[in-house]
Amino acid sequence: MRVVAIIQARMGSTRLPGKVLEDLGGRTMLARVVRRTRRSTALDEVVVATSTSAQDDPIVAECRQLGVECFRGSEADVLDRYFGAAEAYRAETVVRVTSDCPLIDWGVIDGVVGAYQQHHPDYASNTLVRTYPRGLDTEVMTLEALARAWCEAREPYQRVHVTPYLYQHPELFRLLPVTGEQDASEGRWTVDTPEDLEFVRAVYERFGETDRFSWQDAWTLVAREPELAKINARVEHKRLEDESLRLPAPREARQRLAG
Repeated sequence: MRVVAIIQARMGSTRLPGKVLEDLGGRTMLARVVRRTRRSTALDEVVVATSTSAQDDPIVAECRQLGVECFRGSEADVLDRYFGAAEAYRAETVVRVTSDCPLIDWGVIDGVVGAYQQHHPDYASNTLVRTYPRGLDTEVMTLEALARAWCEAREPYQRVHVTPYLYQHPELFRLLPVTGEQDASEGRWTVDTPEDLEFVRAVYERFGETDRFSWQDAWTLVAREPELAKINARVEHKRLEDESLRLPAPREARQRLAG
């Protein structure tokens, strides 16, 4: 089964515009995510999925610098973009990673993909039951499950966030939660605000600006220096339903569903 990790990236973040190309220890945040994801031994290919909007041209240029494949699709309908990337790169198993998680861990990716391959669900994730810090989110799904979501998802937030239709319908899909040995779920390691960026920059600085440290190394660091966690402790997580954009399902999806 061909396993393809698709990293979604865009410049138009609402709370921190351009965050994916912000400097993080001498490399862009996108570069850190790509480099860390590529260390997973479970993947056949890593692809960045961005939009056709001109404001995302710098992401395409950065992908060329990194030597990573880049797919361009809908700016607003991220589910459509994501499914297009999966089809274009012949994915049979799709691994979803986002570009605002510069502490994403290759070992965690290996673990979630490994659990998926062992138990054969439609969708496996370490977010169904959170035991990892937010920012290590890894989702694995069959192409068929992603295609069904692409056809059937109607709520705007379901199309913006790609996978909610899957985990919100356990009657339709076999779901597999993947948990860690310890509960580290209080950690906030994703980047959505200036405070989040300050936090991950501090972590990278502590490790000499390398990106070869594991998430366990970072967890040990934060336990040793609790002041680090206070940098972004007051940042509130966004709710999925906060997305207000009204999107119809793509014409092709409606035709396939009708057929």
